[in-house]
Amino acid sequence: MKRITAIAAAALLAAGAAACSGGASTGTGPATGAAAQPGQAAAGFQEQHKGGTLRLLAKAGDGTLDPHINYSNGNWQIFQALYDGLVSFRKTGGERSYDIVPDLAQELPQVSADGTTYTFTLRKGVAFSTGAPVTADDVVASFERIFRVSGPTSGTFYAGIVGAADCVKKPAGCTLDQGVVADAAAGTVTIKLVAPDPEFLQKLALPHAAVLPKDTPAKDQGTRPIPGTGPYQVVSYDPNKQMKLVRNPHFKEWSRDAQPQGYPDEIDYAYGLTPEAAVTAVQNGQADWIFDPLPADRLTEIGTQYAQQAHVNALAAFWYIPVNVNLAPFDKPEAREALQWAFDKNAMVKMFGGANVAQPACTILPPAFPGHADFCDFPRQDLAKAKDLVQKSGTAGQEVSVVVADDEVSKQIGEYVRSSLEQIGYQAKLKVISTNIHFTYIQNTRNKVQLSVSQWYADYPAASNFLNVLLSCASFREGSDASINISGYCDKDMDARMAAAMKLGQTDQAGADRQWGEIDRELMKRGPIVPLFNPKQIDFVSRNVGNYQFHAQFHALLDQLWVK
Repeated sequence: MKRITAIAAAALLAAGAAACSGGASTGTGPATGAAAQPGQAAAGFQEQHKGGTLRLLAKAGDGTLDPHINYSNGNWQIFQALYDGLVSFRKTGGERSYDIVPDLAQELPQVSADGTTYTFTLRKGVAFSTGAPVTADDVVASFERIFRVSGPTSGTFYAGIVGAADCVKKPAGCTLDQGVVADAAAGTVTIKLVAPDPEFLQKLALPHAAVLPKDTPAKDQGTRPIPGTGPYQVVSYDPNKQMKLVRNPHFKEWSRDAQPQGYPDEIDYAYGLTPEAAVTAVQNGQADWIFDPLPADRLTEIGTQYAQQAHVNALAAFWYIPVNVNLAPFDKPEAREALQWAFDKNAMVKMFGGANVAQPACTILPPAFPGHADFCDFPRQDLAKAKDLVQKSGTAGQEVSVVVADDEVSKQIGEYVRSSLEQIGYQAKLKVISTNIHFTYIQNTRNKVQLSVSQWYADYPAASNFLNVLLSCASFREGSDASINISGYCDKDMDARMAAAMKLGQTDQAGADRQWGEIDRELMKRGPIVPLFNPKQIDFVSRNVGNYQFHAQFHALLDQLWVK
């Protein structure tokens, strides 16, 4: 998934900011009370911490409220408190946050011996925020809707469902009558796959598989809230001003592991402040958390005076340049290889905040991630080699545009990319657009984006979530705002290799990981992506909140914060 992440300089860490690697850390301040221990949630809901208004800040909204379409971490964090699927990642900090637990299903599914049939029994008594009960028909309709709205992962995550292939080809008329079967009397839903998929439950735990009311229109709902089953509901959303969440009056906690009761009575997510003003607001206790990158000129101050309010966590993520292989000049292999030599990634790490909060990336798969292989075929910047490759490609002097979001970090990195392109022989310009539309804009082929700066954060811990999602033929859709294969790269032979690695993972994960490492290396040679660096996440919170927990999948569990 994509997000703009917060940054921090080496000074922030050196000054003693609370740090943890993928776990949780707790808030501080006179009103927080006893916090949960790092890496875990409190054993049960603590009534004495209920109430108050949690105030969140971001420069702009993060796209549509539609969970079947949105593919960015800003709203995915919020969706955790709004929607549920059949299963969920455990809502806690630390390593256990990758655990799959039953959610709208009362238990994990019965799986057939051949691994292709999953039978779920729905919980009784769960209702949408309208008061309408969740039924098996809602589940079936939701899976069909994933395809009818051409969800960005319908052709990848859910393509293995029986009937999905036809739905991808003809989304509007999608029916999954053989693939997702409801038994209303028994309260069960059976999902049938064309082949075993060891990652299927992880995919079902994502917002793209959220269960929505069966009458939800089969088109992007944009700023219109869709009724959900979580502890909160959205009452208003203007991506340029504010999102407001209040308690869902029909929510009753059915599983603390899957969907815990939230602590704040209201969550106000305000948009429009500059990052500078947002930091000041958190320091003054006028807001409680910031989504956007922390301004470089405030980092030392935060690291020295507010160190206990800064939480640092390792991420399975990378910043990268998607290279459009279908547009000149990067339809030429030599021009793409030139890009792999063109940039000083250590310089980009400095722009991001320093070596303690990011490291240069040599591979698509992040370090310590399943399938990562420790190679570096493009170890350093070599402008002479890059310039020579541009000459060999016959593309020297061509115009190239780089599209970036309008946050300060992205603009600085974008300007560096533009300058480097000039040095290797191109006429380069920088195009800066609103963060609110950047991710959808760079995906749509109609916008003819040659290069952009983007980020990818793992949806779940599997190599396919980087390589298959970002670079498979199924992820590329011309003319769509939901074409997550921004590079437009499609190679049937490479698709077959990725499919073989996924199949091998059913019986030999170590062997599959070796294959993924080889695929990563081959894709690096072909150049549809230029990895830049692997970041860490910094959450800066106010003194008014406690019980900070970092979820490996969805980052800060915002609705679990205690508010003074």
